[in-house]
Amino acid sequence: MADTPLARLNIVVTRPRDQAVGLTQSITKLGGNVILFPLLEIAPAVDASELNTLKQHLSAYDLLVFISPNAVKYGMNALGTVPNDMHVATIGQSSAQALHDLGVAQVIAPTERFDSEALLALSALQSVAGWKVAILRGNGGRELLGDTLKARGALVDYVTCYERSKPELDTDSLLKASPHALNVTSSEALGNLWQGLPEAHKPRFANLPLFVPHARIADLARQQGWKNIILTEAGDDGLLAALVAWGKQPKP
Repeated sequence: MADTPLARLNIVVTRPRDQAVGLTQSITKLGGNVILFPLLEIAPAVDASELNTLKQHLSAYDLLVFISPNAVKYGMNALGTVPNDMHVATIGQSSAQALHDLGVAQVIAPTERFDSEALLALSALQSVAGWKVAILRGNGGRELLGDTLKARGALVDYVTCYERSKPELDTDSLLKASPHALNVTSSEALGNLWQGLPEAHKPRFANLPLFVPHARIADLARQQGWKNIILTEAGDDGLLAALVAWGKQPKP
């Protein structure tokens, strides 16, 4: 049927459970069968001292950068609000929308490519000498954003507001579910999957269509040995468009 291009196709969604609901519903509406297989678990920061310090001294900052929707969720839950005259930035449009929903009217965010490089390229972040910046993120992560802002003269604090961890992966059950395609949205998640796969299973998975939203993830997938990597546009809409185009193709 024209309105069910994913009929009889088993699609593995690897996002954390709380972030997979909307995508799961959309794939189901297109006829697909979702296999939920989270590759990351998300929880509040074990040590909330950095968030508490930020809240106490919030007025001293010129710019808050929320790295992800989780940073928005856990960061804003702790902060409650931000001053109207404070600069607020984020990397993705979903994070920007989450901030808007929480009452932050003006958000600096890229509109085409969604990564640290794209955010740093925006004119609003070129002249930050002397600014005090807080980057709200999970435990660890890339340092490019903070390092570049420091090089431009900003004073940068990292604030851990959530923890990412690797769940126990039941790859035997995943294989038994007969997946036809997978979607992975971060390099860390892809690394968790590849490390968790027994060597005997890797060739089977490496031949499945792997949908990823960023060239950096695609590069890692190639290094791991994936054979059928499909680079999508960002967000749910980008993934769904790629899935529909793939679903309409003749299958072996």
